[in-house]
Amino acid sequence: MNRLGKRGNETLIEMSLSADGEECNGPLSETISTAGSEIPSSSEIDKRHESKDSIFFRDGVRRIDFVLSYVDDFSKELEKKLERRKEFESNLQKAGLELETEDKKESEDGKIFFVKIHAPWEVLITYAEVLNIKVPIRENDIPSTVENPLDCMLFPLRLPEKVMHPEPDYFTAPFSKDKQELYLINDESTFFSPSMRNRIVNYILTRCPYGTEEGKKKFGIKRLLNNGTYTAAYPLHDCQYWKKANDPNCDNERYTLYMEWARFLRFYKEQPLDLIRKYYGEKIGIYFAWLGFYTEMLFLAAVVGLICFLYGLFTMDENMSSKEICDPAIGGEIIMCPLCDQECDYWRLNTTCESSQYSHLFDNVATLFFAIFMGIWVTLFLEFWKRRQARLKYEWDLVDFEEEQQQLQLRPEYEAKCTQKKRNPVTQEMEPYLPLTSQAVRFCISGTTVLFWVSLIIASMIAVIVYRLAVYAAFASLMENTQTLQPISGLLTPQLATSVTASCLNFVIIMILNFFYERIAIWITDMEIPRTHMEYENRLTMKMFLFQFVNYYSSCFYVAFFKGKFVGYPGAYTYMFNRWRNEECDPAGCLIELTTQLTIVMAGKQIWGNIQEAFVPWICNWWGRRKARNNPENLYSRWEQDHDLQTFGALGLFYEYLEMVIQFGFITLFVASFPLAPLLALMNNILEIRVDSWKLTTQYRRPVAAKAHSIGVWQEILNGMAILSVVTNAFIVAFTSDMIPRLVYYYAYYENEDSPMSGYINNSLSVFLISDFPDRNKPKENPEDFVICRYRDYRYPPDHERKYLHSMQFWHILAAKLAFIIIMEHVVFIVKFFVAWMIPDVPADVKAKIKREKYLTQKILHEYELEKLKERLCQGDKRATEKEFIATEGRMELSRAM
Repeated sequence: MNRLGKRGNETLIEMSLSADGEECNGPLSETISTAGSEIPSSSEIDKRHESKDSIFFRDGVRRIDFVLSYVDDFSKELEKKLERRKEFESNLQKAGLELETEDKKESEDGKIFFVKIHAPWEVLITYAEVLNIKVPIRENDIPSTVENPLDCMLFPLRLPEKVMHPEPDYFTAPFSKDKQELYLINDESTFFSPSMRNRIVNYILTRCPYGTEEGKKKFGIKRLLNNGTYTAAYPLHDCQYWKKANDPNCDNERYTLYMEWARFLRFYKEQPLDLIRKYYGEKIGIYFAWLGFYTEMLFLAAVVGLICFLYGLFTMDENMSSKEICDPAIGGEIIMCPLCDQECDYWRLNTTCESSQYSHLFDNVATLFFAIFMGIWVTLFLEFWKRRQARLKYEWDLVDFEEEQQQLQLRPEYEAKCTQKKRNPVTQEMEPYLPLTSQAVRFCISGTTVLFWVSLIIASMIAVIVYRLAVYAAFASLMENTQTLQPISGLLTPQLATSVTASCLNFVIIMILNFFYERIAIWITDMEIPRTHMEYENRLTMKMFLFQFVNYYSSCFYVAFFKGKFVGYPGAYTYMFNRWRNEECDPAGCLIELTTQLTIVMAGKQIWGNIQEAFVPWICNWWGRRKARNNPENLYSRWEQDHDLQTFGALGLFYEYLEMVIQFGFITLFVASFPLAPLLALMNNILEIRVDSWKLTTQYRRPVAAKAHSIGVWQEILNGMAILSVVTNAFIVAFTSDMIPRLVYYYAYYENEDSPMSGYINNSLSVFLISDFPDRNKPKENPEDFVICRYRDYRYPPDHERKYLHSMQFWHILAAKLAFIIIMEHVVFIVKFFVAWMIPDVPADVKAKIKREKYLTQKILHEYELEKLKERLCQGDKRATEKEFIATEGRMELSRAM
């Protein structure tokens, strides 16, 4: 079955590294079809109108594996671009690919040339060996696991078997041209799936040279796209998404994905992961597997969070603190100190009645339970995902796959920009490298740029804080003097009005900074010239995550851990820049403001993200196709339809992961302040899965298939956030919530044994003598001649010898807070590590299957080699072959023993 010519073992890598001026002779250049670039006559075109939607060459046999497009723009560089294309396409043909050009007269707008590329069998088997692609050798005969007894209950969620498992399960082995008889090759045209074929062609395109410019050898389709030589390069979808193709040879997998996966009405159905992997490749498949598993696990967190919220709702009327605040005889008689200098007046505590009641929704004993639960939940999520990932690695033949072969190889940009070379100590081959001094300079520029933008975020956050401090007095004055706002003044307090407007302003700033920084991050990562594709993605990931972490969470950290903590006391307030007085928390605590901040930023990000993901590509595609709709469908070819779609891009999945990881931070880092956060995330993710699948299936060109055995560096980021979330939630419960002061009062300072929490509000408010106010703080008017006012703190009264100093109760509460943090962290961490230790990363049945498959695969390979040696024994050198025969039998015995 080996059809390779004499040069069958030579790959494009070897060809592209040949000396300048030498011909780029690829495998089987003698088999190239000379008719590949012929332009058909108009009569031939008319006969083929009915097959314009085909994914085959004009002969109807050779499959289109990739398409290049270009436009003659009649610019100054027209001749240079023409020369580049001629050289590039010539080298592609020398590498064994077959080309067929569609003249611009045949295109819908009469401007675009399309170059269709087909990889013949000889090229596919050559590069399948180079890329170490695994192919079937025998159908898997390992019995399947015991059926789940709950399957009958989950039947409404199931998809048809032919959709879930589009092809049989096989034992696989890396492809070798010398062992073609070993593999299950029933049909050469369908042996390699379309995703494998476009991955192979893309590998060739990224490394094929196109000439020498400025003394440097130039190569790669990416560089040709950047300089405008070609306008697009993409593999084809197999059919239209809303109907099946007329050609019986089309698989119609895109149509199946749209009907069974990409429609929102199928939101309750499981995802056809095997079909996604087959059509788009393992890298996209593993993303949707992770997103689906994350969404399933969110269901449990959302249910528990909803129960905690309902507990707060049903116990709202039983909350003694809000009862005392709302009681005219208690809260109505407590006069509070002004919340700003001079402009603000004294106010009665019962004006915050409604906000204190709503604060109880999130600040109750269920808050503590939910914070501990989420610390354990996040561990279960990460550990069970490792098990799910291990199962996918086995099912998708990724067990022995460390990283994508193309990912580990040098980036074409690195090879092009690094002119110096040194010997690789492992391969003993000369490779390009970037000098240490150049690396240091580039890293310094990169680090300085990142530091500048992070500083810009901090500066913007400080500006928002200044806004809070500056407008608070205006809101207080407006709400006091405006009669129309009196009906809602109890709910919309100056604190809440300031917090809501500041949160909205902060969200707008976040979006603006994100827009600019995304482009800056890509620019500085390109400037660093990472060596491999994986190194490039990891560097960009860390830059973008660091920026967005600070950008999205800084305002929440401020409200949770800084607001109201450094206020001072009446007569000795602390000021920012000696001008603006620091904010105080509501008498019921700062937790409700943290909840407001979190809700606005999280919900705003999710709504904006879904609008951006769904409507932007749809509008762009609608605008691009508006002329084509006026033409008959049979004139709108498959390559033109895909050309008019949006490009998914190499960083398409990067942004999807980043969006979900930022959401993961919201529901873990600050979940103690908002038990409904997992419910919001669950609803968003149900929509997110369908939006992502819809846009990928209908609005984007087919991405080039790529392999991935895990979610990569995102796993480490999630682990880090899981650990940090335990600390942040412990601090939120201790310092932002009012729970610890209430517990200390309940057990140590209660005044009524029958009702231990009665009197808590009065106990938590210190007394200040109004006559002690300095002129800077004193209100302009005191119409009711108040003598004292109250403020939220634990300090001695004015008649005490330690006037206005912290009381012993303050230190008791502080000690209780610190003790709580230590105890909660240790308890949660111990449970987390115990759960992680108890749950193995790889399920036992998967381990057994991996060992069984390895054994059977080795046995099949050794039996094949043994049969070959027997044939050689009958024909060739008996002595040498007998030794090989004995060695092979010994190896088989050793394999059985192992």
